[in-house]
Amino acid sequence: MRKQYLLFFALVIFLLTAAFLSSDKKNVVYHSRAELSLFQEMMLNPPVDTNLYFATSSHCYGCHSTDPIAFGLVDGDGNDVAMYEDWSSTMMANSAKDPFWRAKVSHESLTIPAYADEIQNKCTSCHAPMGHYSAAYHNDLPYTMLDLLADTIGLDGVSCGACHMISEDNLAQTFSGEITFDTLDRLLYGPFQTPFAAPMQLYVGFEPLYSPHILDAGVCAPCHTLITGTFDLEGNPTGGTFVEQATYHEWLNSTYNEDDVSCQACHMPTLQDSVIIASNYNFLEKRFPYGQHELVGGNTFMLQLMRDNRFELSLLASEAAFNETIDKTYTMLQQKSLVSNLEMVANQGDTAYFELYLENQAGHKFPSGYPSRRAFVEFVLETEAGDTLFHSGAYDANFELIENDPEFEPHYNVINDPKQVQIYEFVSGDVDGHFTTVLEYGAFSIKDNRLPPKGFKTSHYTYDTVQIVGAAGTDPNFNFEATEGSGSDRLIFAVSLHGYDGNVRVTSRVYYQSLPLRWLAPMLAENSSEIDAFRDMFQEADHTPVLITEDQLDMLYVEGETSATQEVEAVEFKIFPNPSWGGRFRIELAEDKPIRQIQVWDSAGRVVRFHKINEQEIWIGGKGVFVIQVLTENGVGQSRVIIP
Repeated sequence: MRKQYLLFFALVIFLLTAAFLSSDKKNVVYHSRAELSLFQEMMLNPPVDTNLYFATSSHCYGCHSTDPIAFGLVDGDGNDVAMYEDWSSTMMANSAKDPFWRAKVSHESLTIPAYADEIQNKCTSCHAPMGHYSAAYHNDLPYTMLDLLADTIGLDGVSCGACHMISEDNLAQTFSGEITFDTLDRLLYGPFQTPFAAPMQLYVGFEPLYSPHILDAGVCAPCHTLITGTFDLEGNPTGGTFVEQATYHEWLNSTYNEDDVSCQACHMPTLQDSVIIASNYNFLEKRFPYGQHELVGGNTFMLQLMRDNRFELSLLASEAAFNETIDKTYTMLQQKSLVSNLEMVANQGDTAYFELYLENQAGHKFPSGYPSRRAFVEFVLETEAGDTLFHSGAYDANFELIENDPEFEPHYNVINDPKQVQIYEFVSGDVDGHFTTVLEYGAFSIKDNRLPPKGFKTSHYTYDTVQIVGAAGTDPNFNFEATEGSGSDRLIFAVSLHGYDGNVRVTSRVYYQSLPLRWLAPMLAENSSEIDAFRDMFQEADHTPVLITEDQLDMLYVEGETSATQEVEAVEFKIFPNPSWGGRFRIELAEDKPIRQIQVWDSAGRVVRFHKINEQEIWIGGKGVFVIQVLTENGVGQSRVIIP
C-alpha cells in the first residue's frame, strides 16, 4: 500500500509539473471537470485486491471508455473508437453469457452425464477464462457452470485481462484452452512503448508493459485450436482425440502467416490516425497505429439474438453498441470473406454449362471455427418469362435446404440435378462413422470442403489438423489454379434446357449460416433450463441467412435441343505423348478454341486430381489408365491415356 501512495504522489507531482510548464499555453486545457472528478473518485476506490489474479472490465472502463469531452479515444474525424464500447457488444465480451453456448454445454452434459464436470471445465477455459484460471490458481478445479454463474470475473467473458495478460512464454505452443498468463507479476501487455503506467498501477493495481507479442497471432492460438477427447456412443472415453476446430492452424497454413498478417490485423483493424488511448487524460501523447477493439467475426445471428434479449441475459452493452458490431460483422462477411464470378462456358445440345468461381479472402478456412457454420450456393436459371428451368439450393420458410441428403450433402465438382446443392462445411462423425452434432462423440471428420485460405498446402506440417476431407480432396478445381494453394473453387452447373430456346436469367448466390436449424435439432429436442431458454429465444429470432455474394447473367441467349437422339458435338484434339512415363501430357485442339474445363478419371471412374501446368499442359500423378475429357464452348472430347 505504501508503494501505491508513493506512486499516487508521484502522479500528482507529474501533473502539477506538466501544468506549470504549460502555463503559458492559454488554449490548452489539461484537465476537464470530468477528469478531475475521476481523479477524486479513484482516490476513494482501492485497486484490485492482490488476492485476485484478474480484474473485470469495470476496472478498465474509467479510462478506456468514451471520453465525455471527445478529446481522447477518437479518430481524426472525431468518431468514438473507445476500446470498452467496441468490445462490450462482441461475441468475446459476451462469451460466458452466450445462451447458445450455455445450451450446448448443457446438451453435452446431459448426453454424457458421468463426465459433465470435465466437459464444463474444458468449455469454461475459453468462454470464461479469467474465472476458470482463477479457480485453477486456487486449486479449485473443475470450474463448472454453477461456479461460473456465481463468479463476476468469469461472467466477464473474454475480457481485457484474458488477452492482455497472456504471457510471451509458450506463445502459440498450447491449445484447447491451455493458456499461460502472467498473473504473478500483475502485468498487462500492450503494443505501445513507454506506457503511462502510474494511473493503472495506482488505481487498478496492474502494471502496463510494452511487448510486441500482444500483436502476434499466437495470442489467439490457445482458444482457436480445440482438440477434444472422443467418447463412444455409450459415453465411454475411447482414448482418441478429435479436432473440433483449428482456425489458428488454418492461418498458419496460409499466405497470411507467410506475409505476417496476424489475426489482429483483420479482427482489430488499425487506424492510421494518431489517437489518445485513454479518456480523461488530455495531456497524453497520441499513439499510432491504433488497433480498434471491434473483434468481429461472422456470427450476425447470435449478435442479433443477444441484442434482442440483452435484458434477460443481463448484458451490459447498449442496443446501439450491438447494432454497430452487427453492421461491422456484415461488412466482414460481405466485403472481406469471399469473391465470386459467374459465367457461361458452353451450350452443347440441350445442356448449358455455367462456371461459378469462388475465392476465399479470409486468413483461414471459410467458414471457420465452430462446426455448425456453413455456406451454401443457390443457383437459379429462369426463362425470360420468369419460369424456372433449374434451381439448386432452394430453401423452405425455416431457411432449411429442401433437397438435402439425410446425413450430409457431398461435395460436388459438377452439379447437374436440382437435388444437388453445394454446401461448404465441416461434418463430424462418431465412432460408427455417422454424422453427429454431439461434440464429445466426434471421432473424425467425414467431410471438410470449407474453402481453404490462399497458400493452403496439403504438405504443410499443420495439415493433420486442417485436412480437406471427402470428394473435395479429389476435385481438380478445389484449391488448385495451376498450382496448389489458390484458396478457390470452380463449380460447374450442367443445366438441361428441356428444349428451350431464348433469353435466360442466371443467378448464383452464396449464403452463410452460423446456426442452421437442422444442426440444432438434436439439442433442441432435449430439455434443460439452458436449452429451454435458448429455444424460446431462437424461435423468436430472425433466421435469414446472410447473403455473402450474388452474381447474375441477364438476357443471355441459350439454344436447347428437342431431339432426344441428337448427340453433343464432339471436339477433336490430340494428346501426347501417350503413353507418358512422367504423367505429363500436352493437349492440342483441332480448332482454335479456348479450353473451358479439363476432367480426369481413373479406370474405376473416380475423379482424379491433376496439376494444370498451363492452358494446354497437365500433369497426372500415379500410374495406370486414365480418361481425359476436354470441354470447349463447342462441345466435349475424350481420350484415354496411359501412364506406365
